[in-house]
Amino acid sequence: MSRFEALLAVADRDLRDCQVAGLSSDWRLNIAYNAALQAATAALGAAGYRAARESHHFRVLQSLAHTTGADPGLVAQLDKFRKKRNIGGYERVGTISDHEAEEMSLLAGTLRREVEQWIRTNRPELLGA
Repeated sequence: MSRFEALLAVADRDLRDCQVAGLSSDWRLNIAYNAALQAATAALGAAGYRAARESHHFRVLQSLAHTTGADPGLVAQLDKFRKKRNIGGYERVGTISDHEAEEMSLLAGTLRREVEQWIRTNRPELLGA
């Protein structure tokens, strides 16, 4: 399994895990966000780059506009959820609604599929058949 397939597999796991019943909305959003981050990391790596450690999540998500040509609206949504995740994960409990957790899950699933398609189109040698 290539590094890129492994990152997409992590995204797949997280997309499944964020649907587990009984998890808080905060945690569901956090898991779905990680799925999106792994997909974006795969795209960045497939383009031949790595994000610096400083502002790592921000840089990885912003890079989607330059790697896959992601719509600016998608990148803005991801950045909104990055900020929400930081608050829910580090500062306050219960700030994330079920609707927001589901929205992040759907967004992450869409991104995951788009990144795989982009890699298959632009760098097919990085993924198996």
